[in-house]
Amino acid sequence: MEKDKKMIAISILTFIGLVTTIKLAVIYYNANFNPYALASFCSVNDFIDCDGIAKTTESQFFGIPLAYWGLLLYSFIFIMLFVDKLKNFKWLKFLEVFKNPFSYIAALGVISFTISMVLLFVSLFEIKKLCILCAFTYVLNLVIAVVAVQGIGFKSAFKNSFEDFVTALKTKSYAIAFGIVLILAASFLTYTSISYVFAPQVKKQKEFKEFTKAKTNKYAVSGNLLGAENPKVVLHAYTDYKCPMCFAYNIMIHKLAKELDGVKVVHHNMPLDTECNRYLRQEFHKGSCTMAKYAVAAEKQGKFWDMNNLLFEKQPNSEKEIMEIAQSLNLDLEKLQDDANSLETMRQIQNDIDDAYSNSINGTPSTIINGKHHVGMKTYSEFKKWLKDEGATEK
Repeated sequence: MEKDKKMIAISILTFIGLVTTIKLAVIYYNANFNPYALASFCSVNDFIDCDGIAKTTESQFFGIPLAYWGLLLYSFIFIMLFVDKLKNFKWLKFLEVFKNPFSYIAALGVISFTISMVLLFVSLFEIKKLCILCAFTYVLNLVIAVVAVQGIGFKSAFKNSFEDFVTALKTKSYAIAFGIVLILAASFLTYTSISYVFAPQVKKQKEFKEFTKAKTNKYAVSGNLLGAENPKVVLHAYTDYKCPMCFAYNIMIHKLAKELDGVKVVHHNMPLDTECNRYLRQEFHKGSCTMAKYAVAAEKQGKFWDMNNLLFEKQPNSEKEIMEIAQSLNLDLEKLQDDANSLETMRQIQNDIDDAYSNSINGTPSTIINGKHHVGMKTYSEFKKWLKDEGATEK
């Protein structure tokens, strides 16, 4: 392939890659930083879901979104395509060290495609989602490499790249410059890896890890009171005993009550179970209503939080299993069963559900503090700041 034709072909392919990667960068930003953004066009279903992948921790490397790495790759390819002209500018004279630009493009194309295959494997078998735009760039990188390597060969491309790099380092000024760039790059990547300024989803997962990986609630209390008897701030918690994230949320609110002064947690049942939730059009967490009834019944014997914590941890599937939990708490089983199936208990749960929906809460876990509500999980630091802003203090 003639040099000019090769340049034109790679220029077109690189431009397409750059535009695609810019779109991926926008999708990443909207998914992680814009709560009001609509779903992107390539979020079609649970499997083909660019937005979903953008929200995962695997969508970044060293705290830098993969889309931004892609922008760097295509920008470098463009520079290599026009390096012979760019090096004539005085302030770009250092580009003269790039003597075999097509070799570098071919080598980078192969390397990026290899990495892409690893990312595709992670996407399909761990995340279980596919980003079609990402997959498109994977193929594009290989095509760029194939075009660039024409007349060179992949072996020669890698050999030329390595030899040019070694030759450049023999020049003292370039070796020093490379060292400085390396230090700056390492410093920047260390900062992004620690601060997660570009990857809030990673920061959140690390903060959630203490709570999501826990097997038991080490902050668990006994009785009906969680927090201060005479509080400055009341945290109203709405949970469902079958809700996966509510388990972590339950531990989190216990830790908040332990570490902050002036905070009291008041629990409200919001089972997403058609047995007692009249707002539902379909079943979500069958059996959560029964669990809620027994939690309320345990409260009448002064052991609400004891029962609450064990229901989350043990996840009983029947009344028989719930009664076994109750027995371990030395509850009056006959009274517990009567109270759990009483009209008063059902009314209390339905009042909690009505209260939730009247406050625009339709999911669990949810929180209301001083009239301000939030549906879903916050990180521990976000919850702590919210409570402090409302008047709580460190113990």
